[in-house]
Amino acid sequence: MSMAISSSLTADMIQELPISTATPTSKKLTLIPLIFLIYFEVAGGPSGAEPAVKAAGPLLTILGFLIFPFIWSIPEALVTAELSTAFPGNGGFVIWAHQAFGPFWGSLMGTWRFFSVVANIAAFPVMCMDYLDKLFSVFCSGLPRKLALVGFTLTCSFLNYTGLVIVGYTAVVVGVISLFPFILMSLIAIPKIHPHRWVGLGQKGVKRYWNLYFNTLFWNLNFWDSVSTLAGEVENPNKTFPQALFSAVILTCFTYLIPLFATIGVVSVDQSEWEAGFFANAAAIVSGEWLQVSIEIGVVLSSIGLFEAQLSSCVYQLVGMADLGFLPRCFAVRSKWFDTPWAGTLLATVITVGASFMDFTDIVASANFLYSLGMLLEFASFLWLRRKLPALRRPYRVPMRLSGLIIACLIPSGFLILIMAIATKIVFLLCGMVTVFGIGMYFLMKLCKKKKWFKFSHEVQLYEQELQPM
Repeated sequence: MSMAISSSLTADMIQELPISTATPTSKKLTLIPLIFLIYFEVAGGPSGAEPAVKAAGPLLTILGFLIFPFIWSIPEALVTAELSTAFPGNGGFVIWAHQAFGPFWGSLMGTWRFFSVVANIAAFPVMCMDYLDKLFSVFCSGLPRKLALVGFTLTCSFLNYTGLVIVGYTAVVVGVISLFPFILMSLIAIPKIHPHRWVGLGQKGVKRYWNLYFNTLFWNLNFWDSVSTLAGEVENPNKTFPQALFSAVILTCFTYLIPLFATIGVVSVDQSEWEAGFFANAAAIVSGEWLQVSIEIGVVLSSIGLFEAQLSSCVYQLVGMADLGFLPRCFAVRSKWFDTPWAGTLLATVITVGASFMDFTDIVASANFLYSLGMLLEFASFLWLRRKLPALRRPYRVPMRLSGLIIACLIPSGFLILIMAIATKIVFLLCGMVTVFGIGMYFLMKLCKKKKWFKFSHEVQLYEQELQPM
């Protein structure tokens, strides 16, 4: 028997839902700041790609950064563009999981993604110190390094508190300045390049570290959907989001590939030297100490941009969860001075300070594992919403039928499962604890609502579809 799908809510009712707590006078993000915020959500510069060469050699690194955007970055950007314009509210992927599968999964998605982003944010002060200690040896270890980590986190958190528009334009300025030394290094390197080095498989006898290789690719090219939590703060999101996402994909790909081609083609060193931060050493070989210092300063600035962009995403995710009734209303309350959410900023900052003292490798692997759990749920939400709500107004729609979308999502989903399968025991333990915490938080918040211990927003109505026989 054939089936006809009828919608119980019209597309016009979408605008009636409380999708954002932004005030009518709030300044909105425009296209250029949004492009650079997405860029810093994902990459923020080529630094961090170097361990892939150590793990698998030059050729596989270049192929990885050439191919991975097509099997991962572009599909994720397309999903984000469609769902962010269909549900243009703060909370992003939390809203999508909630609308697809109900409040439990929406809440659990929020827990997974919050801790994955906070773990990711915690890596940036560490990365910043790893470069600063090359300039100032006092930051190598001990109390000065710990104080610098805390000071970096608190200073950047206060900048974030001053407002999203300020953060957006800061990202533009920081992005241009931090990229300039890498562009300069690549131009200087052109006459010295030996193209045959690009196809090198690595040194003989050197073992390949697939865990490090895949985690490096994944960490440098994920979090495309993080910007979706800012949808309520974007001017004309239906038009701006797709343009910004596709522009950021192109910018990110060139940011990694050009310095990799230049450095691999010029510098011949032991493969083990390709640690995080090697681009600075390579700059010294290409043109001297002045360029090395420029790269190191650029990476420090890039760390600021990465921190700001991802903290913004994290904070406004909590705003969206408060709007949905998953968290107390205080997480959506905005500062009278800067019109920014203060409770989420404070919570994320405190957790980030604590996580920044973890081992860097465990930070990245835990962030990747939690992110993978969230992305599997996100792909499932995307496909189910296409099935459940075919008539929903989607200002941007991925031009594929449901069957094609399933195939397109299966490829990156396989990679997500691979990333999870190669995780270490400590990562499994940490992520298992986060999942148990998330489940417990969902039922605790339900109890708080019932007992009226905190003020909550009214739960957002779900879009429903009824399947009726013809």
